[in-house]
Amino acid sequence: MQDPNADTEWNDILRKKGILPSKEKLKEQEEAEEEREQQILQQQSVVKTYEDMTLEELEENEDEFNEEDERAIEMYRQQRLAEWKATQTKNKFGEVLEISGQDYVQEITKAGKDIWVILHLYKQGIPLCALINQHLSGLAKKFLDVKFVKAISTTCIPNYPDRNLPTIFVYLEGDIKAQFIGPLVFGGMNLTRDELEWKISESGAIKTDLEENPRKQIQDQLMTSIKCSLPTRREESDSEDD
Repeated sequence: MQDPNADTEWNDILRKKGILPSKEKLKEQEEAEEEREQQILQQQSVVKTYEDMTLEELEENEDEFNEEDERAIEMYRQQRLAEWKATQTKNKFGEVLEISGQDYVQEITKAGKDIWVILHLYKQGIPLCALINQHLSGLAKKFLDVKFVKAISTTCIPNYPDRNLPTIFVYLEGDIKAQFIGPLVFGGMNLTRDELEWKISESGAIKTDLEENPRKQIQDQLMTSIKCSLPTRREESDSEDD
């Protein structure tokens, strides 16, 4: 098929009869098409630009955008601002805060919307309490969006019995979501940080990257050891025959 844009005698005849557009009109159409493509490319470039800009960059370049761009940019600005505020809120912890009873309402009950709080009640001189405080310090650095708090037990709850220590309460918006009371719950001085992380994660307060309960591995090893040490039926029978 012959190219209608080619400069041939036949095409000249068709142009004279109005079947094909004139060269001038054809050139205008091509220029108009190129201009439209250029505008589309510029719009795509602008969209990509302000999607990748920071809040400061958006303000610096706002004079370069048209009215439609400005509406889209404002939406992005609000979205970026909300994301920034959420990040600042989530990353404002990172350490274990020491409180007393008078701080309880402010630091725990009024901790804020969607803020999980881990409270450790402890006493000086109890080795397991000291171990848990050490583990919580590590977890606080790992889970920056969770508020870790510790308090000497009797400053928060008068006459709280030492036999219940250590105690961990897990709060969300002032409500207790989980509680771990007494040394037996924690498994004694063999408690590892991973085991404590898993235990707290079961309350929903933290999202652990551990794939399974670390304590399960120890239990499986213990059960395997016990099974290996138990005599088989044949060994028992041979023993009876003797």
